[in-house]
Amino acid sequence: MALYRHESRIRMQVNRTDGVEYLTFPLLAQTGMVRHLFSTRVGGVSEGIYSTMNLSYTRGDRREAVDENFRRIAGVLGCAPEDIVCSDQTHTVNLRVASRQDGGKGIIRAKDYTDIDGLLTDEPGIVLATFYADCVPLYFVDTRRRAVALAHSGWRGTAARMGQCVVQRMRKEYGTDPADIVAAIGPSICRDCYEVSADVADVFAAEFRGAGQADSILSDKGGGKYRLDLWRANEIVLTEAGIPAQQIQVTDLCTCHNSGYLFSHRASHGQRGNLGAFLGLLS
Repeated sequence: MALYRHESRIRMQVNRTDGVEYLTFPLLAQTGMVRHLFSTRVGGVSEGIYSTMNLSYTRGDRREAVDENFRRIAGVLGCAPEDIVCSDQTHTVNLRVASRQDGGKGIIRAKDYTDIDGLLTDEPGIVLATFYADCVPLYFVDTRRRAVALAHSGWRGTAARMGQCVVQRMRKEYGTDPADIVAAIGPSICRDCYEVSADVADVFAAEFRGAGQADSILSDKGGGKYRLDLWRANEIVLTEAGIPAQQIQVTDLCTCHNSGYLFSHRASHGQRGNLGAFLGLLS
């Protein structure tokens, strides 16, 4: 399938293993210390609006299909479903430290936590997972302290500076220096596709008051409608949190433009499955 790509310093890599297509970030892969991927719609067993690699148990798909999809993703990652720890996303900036004892939560056993949009760990052997269909995935790798984090950042999370919250929590838990972080901003809805109302635009105009910042993330369409660039907003958040710009990879793939390949809530009018972001430390 031909993908619509935006200009980018570094393009995302398309991979295929045992029929499963998935995306990786060259900048993260170059660290040599993590396994990671962002899923596509290709290579699963779900049908209809969920076809085929749906990773959500809550949108009406058959549980057996989602179980098999997770098994296939785990196979690509070189782990088992019981090694994966899932978020519980509600558009907060709440974060949770994950450990080996959390393995399998959200897949083979129930989560004993709620309202968690980001996960972090310094334990090898477990894989963090968050889920998407237009919102922004944020990946973090501390190359010195050997710690990772993964966070879901929709417009609410971005306006609340989820990326900064992650960096601050990594500093607290692991002594992370943001200068040691390699980060990635994953596939999500792009500025061209993301129209918001004036009330959302006002939130961003108030939050992003640096020189030229609001102009770089918002454009007025007229009639009280605006285009919002979540990629650029998150890049600003990450650089202001201290991550060097050359250590941040911004995706070149929009979920809405590529809705046949990546689930998009906006393009499908809510008739869709979920994509997954996965990140874990290698032993």
